[in-house]
Amino acid sequence: MAEQSLPVVDEGASVQERPSSGAGISRRALLGTAGATGLVLGAAGGAVGYAAAPATATPLTSVGSGEVMFHGKHQPGITEGLQARGHLVAFDLAAGAGRREAAALLRRWSETARRLMAGEAAGSHDTEVARDAGPSSLTVTFGFGHSFFSRTGLEKQRPVALDPLPDFSSDQLDKARSNGDLWVQIGADDALVAFHALRAIQKDAGSAAKVRWQMNGFNRTPGATAHPMTARNLMGQLDGTRNPKPSEPDFDQRLFVPESGTPAWMANGSYAVVRRIRMLLDDWEKLSLGAQEAVIGRRKANGAALSGGAETTPMDLEKTDAQGDLLVPVNAHARITRPDQNGGAAILRRPFSYHDGIDADGTPDAGLLFVCWQADPLRGFVPLQRKLDRGDALSPYIRHESSGLFAVPGGAAEGEYVGQRLLEG
Repeated sequence: MAEQSLPVVDEGASVQERPSSGAGISRRALLGTAGATGLVLGAAGGAVGYAAAPATATPLTSVGSGEVMFHGKHQPGITEGLQARGHLVAFDLAAGAGRREAAALLRRWSETARRLMAGEAAGSHDTEVARDAGPSSLTVTFGFGHSFFSRTGLEKQRPVALDPLPDFSSDQLDKARSNGDLWVQIGADDALVAFHALRAIQKDAGSAAKVRWQMNGFNRTPGATAHPMTARNLMGQLDGTRNPKPSEPDFDQRLFVPESGTPAWMANGSYAVVRRIRMLLDDWEKLSLGAQEAVIGRRKANGAALSGGAETTPMDLEKTDAQGDLLVPVNAHARITRPDQNGGAAILRRPFSYHDGIDADGTPDAGLLFVCWQADPLRGFVPLQRKLDRGDALSPYIRHESSGLFAVPGGAAEGEYVGQRLLEG
């Protein structure tokens, strides 16, 4: 979809699928728990005991053995490769819950995320749904919505960058499935591992918070193709070609709040824009291959720009055919969303596809759970979406049905929980 952008296809596209990692043995798979204690307010919780590995234990496959670290400079689930299964869930704090309850909740959530990402049981309440699986590249990411700060008396700590997104002409938003006090992103390469984490997070919420909305998504499973390649979305387009890459010198500047940024608690954090974008697949699939490629500005087969070359060949916006017509149409999605056409605005797309059944009239409820990351949404998502709003050829084939913006603080150091610098600052 877009050169760096939004709705659905190529350029701002999602992170490329990653190659499989080496084999290993899961702590969760080896044994179950013994003497596990629950989490304690103000503490990291009791340790979980694990029996020794059987001598005949079979190593996990490469998919199951992948492990992402919970503690670090940035939260997990931002720069890692696409995962095969994802859950996005927003919570609202319960009536009467405030800063103290929120701090206890983030402490519980962080400890549970750390355990599960390491392939361990969640604690004494573990359901054993994922008992036989390894970490499977599980990531759990936490963010705060605009309303969280008034609910906790922390309005003075609310970032300006978290101001509500403007209205866009393509929006048909369901408020009940938008925004929220707290946001959790869960991803894994195994569906049971992802569900296990979702269930543990929901149970940890207890009486402090209730689910506002929840969405389920998927991507292609790592190893399903002959070699690692850019993912495809449900329109069949390669989706991720022009994502910023860690090798680029301004990668961190585009994605993360600097150490010296404001507010201080957001140092090394990022902002996530979350949009449920329905693809009008019946209409899209009536288009000829050539018409679909003209809408996007890229070849469907290999993601190459219509101006020629391979997937990563720079797009020539001025190249014309024998009749003098632009090879990449002026309203092509890939042209409109290029950073050099938007004052350098860039985002890191890391979406999931979704399919939530078929409507009574036979129309599929399917599309993209669009998640993009940037250091400042007012310089990333907003200018790109405004540009798309003014004439993107893709607009007739998609519908934005829900929206959220969340401040995702930097990663938790050893001994810390996510958001501690905000909640205890």
